[in-house]
This record gives sequence, C-alpha cells and structure tokens, in this order.
Amino acid sequence: MTSTLTPPSADRAASARACSVPRRRTRLLALPEVRWAVAATALFLLALPLQLAGAPAWTWGPLYALSYATGGWEPGWEGLKALKDRTLDVDLLMVVAALGAASIGQVMDGALLIVIFATSGALEALATARTADSVRGLLDLAPATATRLAPDGTEQAVAVEELTVGDTVLVRPGERVGADGRVLAGTSEVDQASITGEPLPAPKEPGDEVFAGTLNGTGALRVRVERDASDSVIARIVRMVEEASETKAPTQLFIEKVEQRYSLGMVAATLAVFGVPLAFGEEFSGALLRAMTFMIVASPCAVVLATMPPLLSAIANAGRHGVLVKSAVVMERLGQVDTVALDKTGTLTEGTPRVVDVRPLPAGGLDEGELLTLAAAAEHPSEHPLARAVVDAARERRLDLPVAQDFTSAPGIGVKAVVEGRTVEVGAPARLLDDPDGAVVEPAEELEASGRTAVLVVVDGTPAGLLAVADRLRPDAAATVAALTTLTGTAPVLLTGDNPRAAAHLAAEAGIEDVRAGLLPQDKMDAVKELEGAGRKVMVVGDGVNDAPALAAAHIGVAMGRAGSDLALETADAVIVRDELAAVPTTVALSRRARKLVVQNLVIAGVFIAGLVTWDLLGTLPLPLGVAGHEGSTVLVGLNGLRLLRDAAWQRAATDGTG
Repeated sequence: MTSTLTPPSADRAASARACSVPRRRTRLLALPEVRWAVAATALFLLALPLQLAGAPAWTWGPLYALSYATGGWEPGWEGLKALKDRTLDVDLLMVVAALGAASIGQVMDGALLIVIFATSGALEALATARTADSVRGLLDLAPATATRLAPDGTEQAVAVEELTVGDTVLVRPGERVGADGRVLAGTSEVDQASITGEPLPAPKEPGDEVFAGTLNGTGALRVRVERDASDSVIARIVRMVEEASETKAPTQLFIEKVEQRYSLGMVAATLAVFGVPLAFGEEFSGALLRAMTFMIVASPCAVVLATMPPLLSAIANAGRHGVLVKSAVVMERLGQVDTVALDKTGTLTEGTPRVVDVRPLPAGGLDEGELLTLAAAAEHPSEHPLARAVVDAARERRLDLPVAQDFTSAPGIGVKAVVEGRTVEVGAPARLLDDPDGAVVEPAEELEASGRTAVLVVVDGTPAGLLAVADRLRPDAAATVAALTTLTGTAPVLLTGDNPRAAAHLAAEAGIEDVRAGLLPQDKMDAVKELEGAGRKVMVVGDGVNDAPALAAAHIGVAMGRAGSDLALETADAVIVRDELAAVPTTVALSRRARKLVVQNLVIAGVFIAGLVTWDLLGTLPLPLGVAGHEGSTVLVGLNGLRLLRDAAWQRAATDGTG
C-alpha cells in the first residue's frame, strides 16, 4: 500500500500564518484506514471461533462477509480506479485472491488476507499523519505576536507575519524572539538550543544575530528584523522537514515495480490455468477448480508473512528494551546503514551542564569546599543553567549553603550577592574582572581549550577560584562509537552546532575523528546529503529541533527520547525511549538478524509456492492438500520469524554490536 505525505503548509506564507495555529494531533480513530482495519479485524475475530467450533455457516458467514467488505472495499476501489491508468497493484490482486478463495469455500483464508492488508494500510496512514502533525507542531516554537517599535518609540503588538525587514522589535525578558534579526541595543542571554543545539544560553549584545523562536533570558533586547517570517530559520526547518519527508515514501519505486510484475504475472497465469484446459475440452468445473487451486497456492500469504514476522518480532523485542521502531520498513532499513552521523548535545552527551572541576586561586585563600559553597550560595537565587550546575555540584558534596542577600544578576556577565558578609561575584572571567597579569585569564583559557566553560568566582574583589562547567559525555558513548564502527565498517561523524573547540575535545573522548562543528540545521542536512550523495546509507542520531531536517533527510533517523524535542521524536524513524545510547548499535544488529530471517523465509515461501504450483500445473493437486501446503508454509515462516521475540535475540544482537 502506498501513500504520500501531504505537507501541512503549501507555501511560505502558509508557514508564517501557521505560527498562530494551535497544534492538533491526529487521533487514532480519526483516520478512515484505521477505522476500517479495526472493523475488519474485529469481525474476523468474531467469525473465526464460531467457524472453528463447528457453528452453522449462517452464524459466521455474514461476519466474514462484513470483514471482506470493511477491510477490502477501499483497496479494491482504489485498485479499480488504478486500472483506468493501466496500473494493476497488489492490493487489488489480494482482494481478488480473497474472493477467489471464498468462491471455493476457503472463506477464512481470504478474510485473513483482507485483514493483513487493511492493517498494513492503517499503520502507514497513521505514520504519515503523525509526521504531518509534527511539522505543524514545530511552528508553535515561534510566537504569534511581537512588539514592534515605531520611530517615535511607541510600542505596538503585531502578528509576526506582519513584520517586515527593517522593523525594530522589543524582546522582553522571558519572551521568545519574534523574527530573525540582529541586536541593536541591550544585553541578554538567549536559549537557542532549538536552533543550534548548544547546551547553554548564548550571550547577546549589539551586533549579535538572534533567531525566531529562541527564548530570551533576563535582559531586554531591541532587534532589527532581517528576514521575513516566512524565511526565518524556523520556517526553513519546517520546509526542509516537509521536503525530506516527501522523498521518503513508505513504498519505494523498486517494490512498486515488483508488485506490478507479480500482479500481472499472477493474473495472466490464473487465466491461462483456467482457459487453456477449457479450450482443450476439459470440463468447466474441473478447469475452474484447478484455477482456484492455483490462485490459493500462488497466493502471497506466505510471502507476506515471510517478511513481516521477523521484522515485527524485532520491533517488539526492541520496544521491550526501550527502542521504538516506527514501522517494519524502518526496521529493515536500519540493517542497511553503513555510515552514522551523531549529534553532540543530548546525544553523545547528557545534555545537562555540570561542574567538572573546582580550582581555587592562590589569591583567594579558599579550599575547594569553601569556594564552591560561596559560589553556590550566590547562584542559588538564579535560574540560569550554569547556576543550577553550580548549586547541584554543592549539593552532591553535601555542602550547607548559607542564604544570599542583595542578589543581583547582569545578563551576559554573572551574578552578585552578599554571602555571610562577603561580596561574592560569579560569572564570565572576561566580563567580570580585568586581569592584566594573566593570573585568571591563563587558567581560564586552559580550561576552555579543553572544551569546558570557565566560571570565575570573585570574593570581596579578589579572584578566589575558577569552576569548570561541561556537558558530560554519556558513560556508554565511547563504547557505542566503537560498536557502530564495528557494525558499519566506518567511524561515525560528529555533526554539532557547538563551537569547534568544545566539539573536538568531546569527539576525542568518544573516539570520533571526523568532526563538523558550528552547524545550523541547513548545514547538518547538507552534510547528510553530501554523505548520501557519495553512495552512503546514513543513520543520523540526534535529539533537538535543529536535528529534525537531518533526521528526515537521512536513510534512517534516530531520536534520543528523554531530552528529544517533539519534532525530532516525530520526524525520526526510531526513538531511544530510555535514553540509552548503547541501544542504537544493538538495534542495528537486531535489524540485520531480522533481514537474514526475511531472506530465509522468502526462500522457504518460494520453495513451497513453486512446488505446489508445479504440482497443480503438471499433475492433480487436491484442493485440501494445496490449502494444507499453503497454510503450512505460512505457519512455518511465521514461527521462524517469531524467534526474534526472545530476549536471547536482543542479547545476541548486543554481542554482535560490540564485536
């Protein structure tokens, strides 16, 4: 079954207007495909026990008939319409095969075919709808209105789509920036993780660029608009996700060609099996019985189950271990990956800044505990991520924090408070203190050269020490990188919006050599397209909105679930729900095992179908034996695929992933 993702906004203006539209998630039963599949399955499950219990045909026959009607009318109707374009798809063929089975008394077989294909279509429709929902949800990041400043300084609240290049807007503390632009006046810190993926808010002052949808900190900013709302970074992300999603149709052109050839071949063969003996004088009933037997034994039930049980079992097993794989197609494609691109913040790292080093300076005369106590007490009233990191570090060491008084905060500089009669300042070294002799700058630069953020603590005007803050590498990051290298034969690539120095330091810890830093969403997607243009099948692992275009453009996109943005989770093909990075190579290895079982099952199904068809054509295959052979092959391939449900299959895949 095929479908095409219809973009929720058809043009740039629609993207801008959608910023003010509340998000609505598609409900499961709102999709007609889901409703018909549920009805067909329910009717089948009502009829089957009645038939197996030997109840009269009038009790279960109408139920099967209704199952045929509810599950088969839509693919049958679409198939008939496709015939007008001289296209014969496998959906119509399955409906015909089901009706053929019913015509010779194999009502249950036909109904099962109908249920399988109706359910497949429902899952595909749901995945498509959820992807469209996620694109609309991204637009919620941008505010609906902005405060525009007139030349005389008066303020006016306007819709963001009314802003034009050259307008000046006021962004108050705690507001989201309404448009892409450049700071004219004011200083603040802006959380722009949704665009760049940086773990810490970026200081902003006159001349710095800001992006629509990012969150302003404690300072007020005057921003000159430099892009229309329809051309903002956030709107471009929406369009990139839409375009990339359109190129990932659920059914690929190769499969469609196979379906066409199989459909035409089976129809032609069935007609020949019926017509040729009839032309040579065989009785009508005998020719029809042979043709219907052929239709049954050549039916692709075993082929369908040859593919789905291994993949669905792998999906279920991965789900039990905290990995959501969104479809059987995705599970199969995971095993094809030969290149991995990893995001940094929230993917290779924990996504939360932490104090990793406390360095007292000689001039301060404090030990580590005293230095951290004063700094944490001063930072305690602040909500800045760095402040939380300092306070958390003090709590981990079970330090008692005195109450700070006269607390003040200067955006982009730091905080100041009185702690036990001492004036304590905590903030950026370069902005907090002139240091002509280098007593502070040199150790601060040493810390930052190692990829850490240096925080200076000044007590009563004297530099007392430095705190090193960093986003820690996940404990399993290095092992995961090694496992992915073993599986794919190629070392992963690091794609990050963070600064090159911090990215290079972390990449060295994780064992990654190919580092691409300072990337915006467009750059990440371009990097993925470059790799795929070289013939690679790329898997992108990320967590933020800024990763969504790359996730959508990649052969496979995997999102980290705990810290992942809503769009990243919806755009990605798979989600690591438990936030365990080591699950990524294990899932890839499990997919490869599933693909091997698919090949095994296709061989088994092919041998059975070929043998039964040959028997029917060259001899006289009794209908009950044909049905038994057909159903036997179906059960056999189904049981073979179900082997991947066992926990042992996951453990074996984990071993494969570690070499």
